[in-house]
Amino acid sequence: MALLTQAPKGTQDVLPRDSYKWQYVEGLAMEIARLYGFQEMRVPTFEHTELFNRSVGDTTDVVQKEMYTFLDKGNRSITLRPEGTAGMARAAVQNGLLNEALPLKVSYLVSCFRYEKPQAGRLREFHQFGAEVYGSDSPACDAEVIAMVGEIFDTLGVRDLRLELNSIGCPECRARYHKALKEYFAAHMDELCDTCRERLEKNPMRILDCKSPVCHKIAKDAPKVLDYICEGCSAHFEGVKARLDALGMPYVVNPTIVRGLDYYTKTVFEFVTDQIGAQGTVCGGGRYDGLLAEIGGPKLPGIGFAMGIERLLKVMDACGAEFPEQPACAIYIGSIGEAASVKAFALVNELREEGFWAECDTMGRGVKAQMKYADKLGCRLSCILGDNELESGRANVKNMRTGETHEVAFDDLIDFVYDAQVAVLTESIRETEINP
Repeated sequence: MALLTQAPKGTQDVLPRDSYKWQYVEGLAMEIARLYGFQEMRVPTFEHTELFNRSVGDTTDVVQKEMYTFLDKGNRSITLRPEGTAGMARAAVQNGLLNEALPLKVSYLVSCFRYEKPQAGRLREFHQFGAEVYGSDSPACDAEVIAMVGEIFDTLGVRDLRLELNSIGCPECRARYHKALKEYFAAHMDELCDTCRERLEKNPMRILDCKSPVCHKIAKDAPKVLDYICEGCSAHFEGVKARLDALGMPYVVNPTIVRGLDYYTKTVFEFVTDQIGAQGTVCGGGRYDGLLAEIGGPKLPGIGFAMGIERLLKVMDACGAEFPEQPACAIYIGSIGEAASVKAFALVNELREEGFWAECDTMGRGVKAQMKYADKLGCRLSCILGDNELESGRANVKNMRTGETHEVAFDDLIDFVYDAQVAVLTESIRETEINP
């Protein structure tokens, strides 16, 4: 029976005291994306397993160890999405979006699933905000995507993030790099973990991303991909950096970034922090010029990113970023007797129709208990309706913070609540100006 009241390992509940923070972060990210021309797309939580095998790569940790894969009742292999890009690409191909005006820009909020050891900043169910661009191979597109991520972090007040860039080249120049890696790691064959021994022939770049401490130590002295990229890929990377320089956006070239998924080409990037321990990558992304063709679509380039919402909120707390004040109930209308209860119910619904959070008694509480409940809700205003108030059509409305009371006609209640809300907002702005 205990399992009935315990969430599965590696998952977490988002409670009302925290959900408003999620809404703030997600809403702001989607709004900034809209200003950059991105439109939201929503896709299924699960896809055919082959989609992830082909796109993410069957030599990656995600596919080999972490995916939630099962047979459905039709004996089809289905996988809960471990990341967002593959599903977005599939949806763009299936629905003919790539036949429309290019570049196509889409944004998304998704839950993802990976069977990993739960730890700080890493869960088995986690959430991402992401965006994808299809159709442009220009370095200007890369820089625009990175700049958008930077603006989201800046607007949220996230500090001390480090933008790290790399280029892992195209398939042609990467073949030369793979050869160099094979020669290097072959000399350490006996020291590599079993998984990396298998990767050596199929995809030696995956060894660079291995979480084994021994493999990680060996990989530190491996050849660097920037020494092997072709002239075209080098020029593209220089174009990205030039545009970031033009924006005054600082970055560090980190030749060890390869990202954990096979579909990446050319530009890869991460926004990294040292404030939340080892799991310091808050956002990662890059170019994937072969992905659409790999899953049966047209030969069009693409670039995208995803940021983990859980990690982002953790970083915001660590750096003292400010959240808006949690929404509070505008007014509680208490009542004494059935007739007053009916009137309170009607007034509350009129206020809700005007966009105010208003409450009345639905528990049959006494007056004292109603006011105690209003206080727990953090209501800004309250009043009690009884026979006298019904007869006069007026109520004494109390400011729950200052104790001031005002006699207000029922017909003027909406305007009074509106003015009170404006006063609270004005005071909040004034305090921000005094204590920025």
